[in-house]
Amino acid sequence: MSLAIRFDHVSKSFGPVEVLHKVSFELAPGRVYGLVGENGAGKSTLMKILAGYEPLTSGTLTLDGEVARFVGSRQAEAAGIVMIHQEFNLAEDLTIAQNIFLGRELHKGWLLDDAAMNKETARVLLQVGLAASPGTRIADLIVAERQLVEIAKALARNARVLVMDEPTATLTPGETERLFLLIEQLQAHGVTILYISHKLDEVKRITHEVVVMRDGSFITKEATSGLSTHQMASLMVGRELADVYPVKTPQPAAGTPLLDVQGLSVPGWASDICFEVRAGEILGFAGLVGAGRTELFEGLIGLRKASSGRVTLCGKAWEHRTPKLAVQRGLSYLSEDRKQKGLHVALGLRENLTLMALERYAQPLLSVRGERAALEAAVKEFDIRTGSLENLASSLSGGNQQKLALAKVLHPAPKVIVLDEPTRGVDVGAKRDIYFLIQKLAAEGRGVVVISSELMELIGLCHRVAVMRSGGIVATLAANELNEQDLIAYATGTN
Repeated sequence: MSLAIRFDHVSKSFGPVEVLHKVSFELAPGRVYGLVGENGAGKSTLMKILAGYEPLTSGTLTLDGEVARFVGSRQAEAAGIVMIHQEFNLAEDLTIAQNIFLGRELHKGWLLDDAAMNKETARVLLQVGLAASPGTRIADLIVAERQLVEIAKALARNARVLVMDEPTATLTPGETERLFLLIEQLQAHGVTILYISHKLDEVKRITHEVVVMRDGSFITKEATSGLSTHQMASLMVGRELADVYPVKTPQPAAGTPLLDVQGLSVPGWASDICFEVRAGEILGFAGLVGAGRTELFEGLIGLRKASSGRVTLCGKAWEHRTPKLAVQRGLSYLSEDRKQKGLHVALGLRENLTLMALERYAQPLLSVRGERAALEAAVKEFDIRTGSLENLASSLSGGNQQKLALAKVLHPAPKVIVLDEPTRGVDVGAKRDIYFLIQKLAAEGRGVVVISSELMELIGLCHRVAVMRSGGIVATLAANELNEQDLIAYATGTN
């Protein structure tokens, strides 16, 4: 069952750009390893080589003492290596069962054996704790449920080595606990787990050893028990990290709010929502997945139908709300789903950055030179790591895609910014940069809304936090009232 792995001087280049530099280390079978490093450190690229999604440029990959060179992920899966990607790899118009068996369908004679596939799908869905029918379409699932489908799909392949790339980024605490129990069970049956995560407290809790990568190179492999999360972070960035959160500024004085929402309802998701955001304020939104936070703000800007409510933006009533008008009126929204809604990953970096402010560059002909200058400035300001300014957005690591998405929504110079899970899939150094950026935006007199599933993020950043449960705001806590216990209690209804 178990499988020993060795990387020996593994290098990987994309064109003239080398992203992995002679990486060498080995992994004993049947253990849980944390793979950590900043965005662009090469973690996901190395794992894609292991799982057959990318060929190595030089060096060798050895499995149980035999050199392996996979031509595609199916060969790797046949060897028992399965990868759960950070960005979902699901066909939205197909059902859960069809996705889980896509490319390896079960047959009964000449016909598909739907009954057998549905039965196996139900089994793995039960394992991951997803209460959905095998016949449910992926398009009808929320982001967290899609993540559980990805995990279920991997379990159905009977992996000997399971690579998990940011698996808890969209999961609730309860779902995360279930996943940790599942990892423990798999490891007990001899499965080797490679756990890529920027949540160092999770790495500390569930792994036996930690592999640290930096700038495409292997740095060290050490027993988890001998490292604190602070030491892990310092090894990742190559320097000592100062305080992660900026010093919180005082609550802004009362005045005319930049955004005033009264009685807003989004059918099926949010009902009679009232809140306001003042200039210089960071307002947090907490709640469990499914509480309606994302859907509320999608309704606010016109991505979903809102059935009622009055909205005042920058002192003026705003009735006919559309995403385009939101930008024109001074409100930008960063989606939690950067791949499907935040970025056009098939387009270049320049086209993504300037998409929300094209009128600035088209007078009347598009100024590519102006766009390129803006991209050069954004790459520097947001530390977007890319081999070339001409690359597609799809070529960036997940964390660097997030930085590009942030640069994009801030490019129109909005007065109110809504950031939905702004640090999802982002390393500890980049998280700190984003936190200081959020404070800078507020210090400039803008209003910032932060929707986050990380309670410490909300506590460390926000002047106030609104807690949603079952489509309503059940509490709004001031900075001096914020603590994890109360936020969880309000979110779960146990207060």
